[in-house]
Amino acid sequence: MIKKSGSQTELKKNVLEQSLCTGCGACVGLCPYQVIYDDRTVQLFNCDLPDGKCYAFCPRTPADYDHIRKSLFNIDDLTPEIGAVKGYYFSRAFDPRQRVNVQHGGTVTVLLELAMAEGMIDSAIVSSRNNEFEQHGLLVTDQNQLRGYSKSWFTVSPTVSTFNRIPDDRKKRTGVVATPCQATALAKMKTAEIPGYNRSDLPGLVIGLFCGWTLSMGKFSNLLGRYGVSLADLTGMDIPAGKNILEIFTGSGLISVPMAEVDHCVRTACRYCMDSTAEFADLSVGAARFGADCEEMRGWNQIIVRSDRGKQLLELAIAKRALQIREAPPSALQELKNAAAGKKKKALKNIVEKSHSTKNLLYLKSDDPIVRKYLRVDRKRKRKS
Repeated sequence: MIKKSGSQTELKKNVLEQSLCTGCGACVGLCPYQVIYDDRTVQLFNCDLPDGKCYAFCPRTPADYDHIRKSLFNIDDLTPEIGAVKGYYFSRAFDPRQRVNVQHGGTVTVLLELAMAEGMIDSAIVSSRNNEFEQHGLLVTDQNQLRGYSKSWFTVSPTVSTFNRIPDDRKKRTGVVATPCQATALAKMKTAEIPGYNRSDLPGLVIGLFCGWTLSMGKFSNLLGRYGVSLADLTGMDIPAGKNILEIFTGSGLISVPMAEVDHCVRTACRYCMDSTAEFADLSVGAARFGADCEEMRGWNQIIVRSDRGKQLLELAIAKRALQIREAPPSALQELKNAAAGKKKKALKNIVEKSHSTKNLLYLKSDDPIVRKYLRVDRKRKRKS
């Protein structure tokens, strides 16, 4: 039996007005009623459709996330901390020239280029920015153009709205670079059961990005102003491991901003997110952060293989000598799991404080096994203290 989803009115009441909107773009591009404006999702008109895709696809509306996990991944690969794990490695572009002007090891760009070259996908959606530093999704059909979009800017990009706008017959042939909330939205599209909606295995490939938070454009712009910098001056950004600072690169040099100041600029919705590793992607990639000498790992990525499709692409990248792979010690994976578990606990704490209940958990179900696990851990910690 097909279950009812929810309306645009409910989306506004339960997501937008509750500061839970992640800005992923999943509700934009489906109809003319919702748009992205100035870093925010805005409803232009009221829609009387009682059962909308906008509500169904939103990563902050309730869903059976345990069912989604088990529908998309091998149950034996699932872990409570970081989702499905078929493999875990350190990686970087094999060719040193491909490591220039990339965020870290260039792994995401290499994987996209290879997927397009080998015909696994024929286009990719990446995040781009305009002259006002506003992020947006960009459909790239020429693999030679991908290296121009290899930087991370730590601001929200409504990437999924671009995916919504491409023709249905192209969706299976398109790869998407997605943050955790965007990957969740795409997973909900794959598994949604709403009247009149034909599910299909889309998109063709999802490469997830590790993400702890994104920045509110207005607040971040004000912070930069205190350092005498504008958004247009930025040439890059990074968070070096173990230093508790945000590095801001400009044409005039490097500025190091304490994370205590950056924290004020974090989008409110990010404080209620339990996923730091894009658990619903085929492959997830982040900066390698392991060991006492973090600088040694600065030019490397850490990569989680989650699906058969992701495994196939990584094996191809190794066989084609596109990626250099370094075996990651078990302690590195455990460090990642510990950090991810910490985010889950913190997000659940914030959700409980917001909802004033351990039963009403906003967009999460209290009987979800992952939710139960970390709520139980938190209650045990409180009893001991």
